[in-house]
Amino acid sequence: MSALSFLSREDALSARLLRGIASSPKALFGGIICLILLLTAVLGPLLTPQNPYDLAVLDILDAKLPPGSQSMDGLTYWLGTDGQGRDMLSAMIYGLRTSLGVGLFSGIVALIVGTVLGLIAAYYGGRIDALIMRVVDLMLGLPTILVALMLLALLGQGLWKVVFALVLVQWATFARAVRSAALVEKNKDYIEAAVTLGISTPRILLGHLLPNCLPPLIVIGMLQVANAISAEATLSFLGIGLPITQPSLGLLIANGYQVLMSGEYWISVYPGLLLLTLVFSINITGDRCREILNPRLGER
Repeated sequence: MSALSFLSREDALSARLLRGIASSPKALFGGIICLILLLTAVLGPLLTPQNPYDLAVLDILDAKLPPGSQSMDGLTYWLGTDGQGRDMLSAMIYGLRTSLGVGLFSGIVALIVGTVLGLIAAYYGGRIDALIMRVVDLMLGLPTILVALMLLALLGQGLWKVVFALVLVQWATFARAVRSAALVEKNKDYIEAAVTLGISTPRILLGHLLPNCLPPLIVIGMLQVANAISAEATLSFLGIGLPITQPSLGLLIANGYQVLMSGEYWISVYPGLLLLTLVFSINITGDRCREILNPRLGER
């Protein structure tokens, strides 16, 4: 399969997904919300009225102001402030950048690792396949959060440590899906022809088998990003994920949890609603993509 045909296949798949999402009001709404949140995260420093983690701009006298309050210098806190006097709107946008970045990066790395191992297991078979799949079975048999908790308890807090833990608990899902799809294609005529022609193994794996594994990877990738965002928020809420210097939505929720019942609801509720919106929009878009790529699901 040439590079041109591979790109044409990707373009056709992208067009099919876009048409399918546009035909579903729920999925279209979810996709638009995802796009808005992604753009908000990317443009965050340009959109926020202040850098909520610049100590020079914070004033403790502005702590725990309710939504709509104004500071002494005239800045309006539309979503209120937290216990350190940070503008909640700014803090949430910065937290969105961190949570979405961790989810996307860990999902992409896990996809690459799982795809490579899944292709190798399917193509070579035998002991290599058995070894990889036994590890996959072990990883899938353990609770995701429990494994991540144990790893971070040993490694400590840190952005890259959280990413590493999330990759370790995610890659097996991709590996199993890719192996299943690749096994279907492995014995087809075009693979045998490629082997007969002496095409190199990496080219067969990436140029012939991989394109036929893209549909399940797209769906699983979207859902795993949502799972990674939820897992990171859970870990940070428990105090073993990201440090306070690298805020995420989970940390913002944790910061307001202690004062939730005393009336300062906005410190915890607003970040929680943003996290819920982010995960929900990714999930409903991913579910629609699964229906598009597997029409039998839409017939139920």
